[in-house]
Amino acid sequence: MPLSEHEQRMLEQMERALYAEDPKFATALEGSGLRSYTRRRVYQAAAGFLVGIALLMAGMVAKQIWVSVVGFLVMLGCAVLAVTGWRKAPKPGEQPAGAPQARRQVRPKRSVMDRIEERWQRRRDEQGH
Repeated sequence: MPLSEHEQRMLEQMERALYAEDPKFATALEGSGLRSYTRRRVYQAAAGFLVGIALLMAGMVAKQIWVSVVGFLVMLGCAVLAVTGWRKAPKPGEQPAGAPQARRQVRPKRSVMDRIEERWQRRRDEQGH
C-alpha cells in the first residue's frame, strides 16, 4: 500500500533529520539492507521458478496432472514474488527516491491517451485542419 502525502512528507523530514544529525550513519544505512533483501528475494523466486518448471515437467512425464498443476502454481507464485520484489533501491551516495531534489526533476506522468491525443492534434495542425 503506498504512503499518503502526509506520511511521505513525514518520512522525508525524518530522513533529512537523520542526514543532518549523522550523515555517516545515514549513508551507511542508505538502501544497502533493502538492496540485499530485494536481491535475495529475487534469487529465491528464480530458484522457486526453476523448481516449478521441474515439477511441471515431472508431472507431465509421470502423467500426474496434479503435480504439473502444483508446478505451474509454484512458477506463478514465484514470478509474482520476483516482479513485486524487484525494486530499484538507491545506490550508496545517491539521494533516496523520496528526496525533494529528486522529486523536482520528475516530470508528471501523462497517460497514453493524452500522448496520442497530443500527437493527433499536432498532425491536424500541421495539415492545416
